[in-house]
Amino acid sequence: MSARRSFTRSVVSVAVVSAATLLAGGVAVAQQFDQLYAPIAPPKSVDLGKVELGKKLYFDPRLSKSGFISCNSCHNLSMGGTDNIRTSIGDKWQQGPINSPTVLNSSLNLAQFWDGRAADLKAQAGGPIANPGEMAFSHTLAIDMLASIPAYVREFKLVFGKDKPDIDQVTEAIAEFEKTLVTPNSKFDQYLLGNKAALNKDELAGYRLFNESGCVACHNGPNLGGNSFQKMGVVEAYKGNTKNVEGRSAVTGKDADRFNYKVPTLRNVELTYPYFHDGASDTLAQAVDVMGRLQLGKKFTNAENEQIVAFLKTLTGEQPVFRLPILPPSSDSTPRPTPFK
Repeated sequence: MSARRSFTRSVVSVAVVSAATLLAGGVAVAQQFDQLYAPIAPPKSVDLGKVELGKKLYFDPRLSKSGFISCNSCHNLSMGGTDNIRTSIGDKWQQGPINSPTVLNSSLNLAQFWDGRAADLKAQAGGPIANPGEMAFSHTLAIDMLASIPAYVREFKLVFGKDKPDIDQVTEAIAEFEKTLVTPNSKFDQYLLGNKAALNKDELAGYRLFNESGCVACHNGPNLGGNSFQKMGVVEAYKGNTKNVEGRSAVTGKDADRFNYKVPTLRNVELTYPYFHDGASDTLAQAVDVMGRLQLGKKFTNAENEQIVAFLKTLTGEQPVFRLPILPPSSDSTPRPTPFK
């Protein structure tokens, strides 16, 4: 063997050992933060009858005045549980005031909506139906529509044991379906469950930066967020849209809660663009830069930003998979939608 080949092989061997040592060191440093998180787990228990009924209702646009908008319109399960536009489109193409948060893993949130005005998924489910800027129906009209469809009446009776559906049953069924919309087995979950090789060097570096920079203060727990309300613009004032979206203060009436919003989950964040309550950041790189400056007083370098983004992409889990429901047909007496009135 030539001296040059021997030297080259030695250098390569040293480089491989050094890289492995650095990676192992990175894992060791990162592991001190692992206890602040938890992997996504399947729902503990669900009522399968309510889930199947709730799935139909989730996809049924007849719960809207136009007959065109369903829950899935703004929380599209093919698009990370969002609609990927800055603010959602409501009845008669009204522009919504706020970005549509993902429905995925939403059962893990401490409350629903950006301002937390709904305590749980059941309380949230009835809101859009009767909101004139969203589905623009009423609960009474929605129930009249469902009661006019024999197949729905039979299914509601089978699931709830009552002769006629009501809005309480509707919201309970939708919430039960939404409980199943969890996304386990992300690369980060695999890492938390013991496979420390699940994250590569850049992802580990991003994880370490995420923690040591302070992102973890708000984005922690199994959902990496969703468990607290925080002010948007701690170090610097937020210059995005704050008109008609004053945040938590709309619920509490306290001025101290003005521009406080529920911290969004970072699960599947790669899929849920654009970001923030107003959808003002189109990319993860932009969002990381804004959060660093406004919330932490830190300007990330391009390399640091790329590493954090690499880590955030490890939070994409397995998306819900199910057969799309076939909706029961309207009867002759079912009120027809009025999309242009």
